[in-house]
Amino acid sequence: MKLNELRDNPGATKKRMRVGRGPGSGKGKMGGRGIKGQNSRSGVAINGYEGGQMPLYQRLPKRGFNKPNRKEFAVINLGLIQKFVDAGKIDGSSAITEDALIASGLVRRKRDGIRVLAKGDVTAALNIEVTGASKSAVEAVEKAGGSLKVAAAAAPAAE
Repeated sequence: MKLNELRDNPGATKKRMRVGRGPGSGKGKMGGRGIKGQNSRSGVAINGYEGGQMPLYQRLPKRGFNKPNRKEFAVINLGLIQKFVDAGKIDGSSAITEDALIASGLVRRKRDGIRVLAKGDVTAALNIEVTGASKSAVEAVEKAGGSLKVAAAAAPAAE
């Protein structure tokens, strides 16, 4: 046997089908896509569709729960409050209430209350009154010589 006599086994390789190249090819005109419909168009992949079989994403069990009456707080960081006090947008000498935070533009709206987190540094002795605060935020404000009062959110009047 010589190198020029090397051949694949008969039927091992096959020429690729050239689709849509005339009626003589056997795959002309519609190119094997049939007539009309979504699958005859280009750029269509029906994701998640398994031909009538229940799709995988529907066969898997559902997990989790979204609490319908959960509280949604507006969250601000101590560093931002300090920045607004330094800029003179918030009066640091008087008590900083939720209404003062909204009036300064630091918080857009109250939602179920405003919650203060401890990110950033506090240098001024601030008196803050909000609906919620993290333990570390309370510690940071008290360390700077101020006070952080957490008032319970006003519950809607039950009838």
